[in-house]
Parts: sequence; structure tokens; C-alpha cells
Amino acid sequence: MDSDGRFAPASVAAARERYADLAGTARQVVRETARAMDLDREEYRDRVDADVVATARDALFAAELEVRVGTREEFDDWCDSFDGEVHVVGSEHVDNVAWHAFDGAAVAATFQNEPDAAVSTLRRQAFGRLYREHLYEEREPPEVTEE
Repeated sequence: MDSDGRFAPASVAAARERYADLAGTARQVVRETARAMDLDREEYRDRVDADVVATARDALFAAELEVRVGTREEFDDWCDSFDGEVHVVGSEHVDNVAWHAFDGAAVAATFQNEPDAAVSTLRRQAFGRLYREHLYEEREPPEVTEE
């Protein structure tokens, strides 16, 4: 079994803290991307809003999540010791699984030959199913600034 990523929050508070820490990084990523696209100030104002920055922040958070990757047998063994609900996407007839657990729940994505694609899919699933409700209940729209 392997793992990919570096962030596995132990609590909702830790997840919220990391999410809050990413606000400035998300704004910077959006600004630099807009520069690379040669957006002028008016086009930036028209196209970049709080939702764009929030989407970047969500993606940055999800991209850091630690994901376990292993065989179906390793996943089944892990499930036997996990005391929570597990939501699995994909086929039960493939050999490998990627999974992530948080706050008493877990998500998993099955795959045969493409671990990178499975991990990417899983991170999006994890954000949507495990984190969003905890992070959005206190989320303030990120400040959008021009440069």
C-alpha cells in the first residue's frame, strides 16, 4: 500500500485552519493565471469573482489530501477495521483502490491501470463528500483584488 499527498487532517478544526491558510494562495494563483492569460483590468473585473477564487482554493485544498492507494484486498482489510461509512465509486471488478477517510466517513475510487486518475477523482470526491459541509459553513467569500 502507498500513499500520495501530505495532508490528512485529524479534526474539522485542522481542516478549517488549512482551508483558511489557502485563501491568500488561491488569490495569488488566480492573479498569476490571469496575468498569464493577458487579461486586462476590465476583463479581470468581468471574469474573476469570488467564486473563481473559491474554486481555486477548493482545488488547492483537495490537491494536498493524503490518499491511500492499494490493492482491493488491502482496501477490504482497511474497511474491516474502519468504523464508519465508506462511499465507493467505480467498479467492484477491478484490482486497485484509492481511498481517504475523514471525520468518521471515507470515500474510495476503484481503478485498474490509472492510479493518478483515480487519485484525482478521489480527491474531488473527498472534498465534495467529506469536507465541503465543514469548510463552507464558516466560509466568507474570498477577497478579489486586482493587480
